[in-house]
Amino acid sequence: MNPHTLYINGQFITSASTETIDVINPATEEVISQIVDATEEETNQAIEAAARGQKEWEKVPQVERGRVVRAIADAINADKERFATMLSEEQGKPLEEARGELENAIQLFYYMSEWNRKIGGEIVPSDNPNEQLLIQRKPIGVVTGIVPWNYPVFIFARKVATALITGCSVVIKPSQQTPNTAVALSEILHDSELPKGVFNLVTGKGSTVGNRLAKHPKVAMVSMTGSVGAGTQVMQAAAESIVKVNLELGGKAPAIVSKHADLDLAVENIKLSRLENAGQACICAERLYVHEDVADELNDKLKNAFDDTKLGYSIQEEGVDMGPLSSSEHLDQVADVVEAAKEQGAKVLAGGKRGSQDKGYYYEPTILTNVEHDMEIMKEEIFGPVLPITTFTTLEEAIDLANDSIYGLSSSLYSDNYNEVMQVARDLHYGETYVNRENGEAIQGYHAGMRQSGIGGTDGKNGIDDFLSTQVMYLQFKEQN
Repeated sequence: MNPHTLYINGQFITSASTETIDVINPATEEVISQIVDATEEETNQAIEAAARGQKEWEKVPQVERGRVVRAIADAINADKERFATMLSEEQGKPLEEARGELENAIQLFYYMSEWNRKIGGEIVPSDNPNEQLLIQRKPIGVVTGIVPWNYPVFIFARKVATALITGCSVVIKPSQQTPNTAVALSEILHDSELPKGVFNLVTGKGSTVGNRLAKHPKVAMVSMTGSVGAGTQVMQAAAESIVKVNLELGGKAPAIVSKHADLDLAVENIKLSRLENAGQACICAERLYVHEDVADELNDKLKNAFDDTKLGYSIQEEGVDMGPLSSSEHLDQVADVVEAAKEQGAKVLAGGKRGSQDKGYYYEPTILTNVEHDMEIMKEEIFGPVLPITTFTTLEEAIDLANDSIYGLSSSLYSDNYNEVMQVARDLHYGETYVNRENGEAIQGYHAGMRQSGIGGTDGKNGIDDFLSTQVMYLQFKEQN
């Protein structure tokens, strides 16, 4: 099995590295491809190529950049079923979820292409006579993107499409667990009208490739999606060259269910949020606070919903609701978290054990009750299909418990009481709050966290701003007689 090639300066090249990493299908445990751990020199070559390509790309008119980005979206759209199957194979999510991720990625490319005439500046009056201040927004330069394994296509699109429309060049490092879709997307970008060097892809480990992408002096910004630990390492590396960081890190999203909630609606959407991608999403509902008056009824409904979930590999069987976890190591971690919670007094209401499949890294959709807010399972990110539940008496108490976290990415409320909704909107300190719906952001919104959930953000106008620098020109003139 030959490992994937790198893509540097408009060419697919075979790495000089002899260290390979197996890519494993988490549903079948079979090796489906290999990547190389690229050398530091190859990573430097990609960044140098990006620096040269960016100088050419930023001079291309915005309207032309938009046309190229739109053509890339068209090309992905024309082959989206192949990409969805490839995504399901390397990541494990059901085909329907994979199709949804592909569609979101395609729409993000289209959305970014529509900014082709909208990135502008300002003219500001001066305090001095015969002077005008011109504020213009310019591409920040070379952007490096570190893409995670849980949404490898959509987050690839987030980083690449935004960089391209703003006139930046980009070097992408896909996750070593899910590189296949990124390599295939590189073929589409290779066939586009991008100048050489504007897009590059280098595979490998964070300790080699990722570290260099964060600290190279020609990098203007490193955009990384991943864990808090990985984000800390990126920040430390970026500090050496004062590289700007854009980080989307972990989450511990609270969901609050009021006594005024539509419980059937809450159950439907909490299940969607908690079990999407087998719970491997930073915005998924990670902990549930339910009013004591409706706790028993809600728990019964949730148990029925969680029990009615079919695990499996949707490429080989029909009606699958949830796929496997990403790796055997991650499966062990989730199982250990549940066992630790049980030792601290939590009770298993649903699931609570590994799946019964012969192959694959499956864990049953799990609900834990009798959970206290100060337990570790309510503090640390689970990143799996496990929902711990505790109760509250007053809305103020629920808000305080929800805010008591090192994370601040996503949150949700289920209530039909207008006053409760407005109070939560004012007092809950999270980058996103969803009311009476599943957790899932819009590409025209803004996806950003507070506290240890990250720095900067993505999507929408505000997400574009992170890829731009600001230049002020002081234009003095002489009056002509």
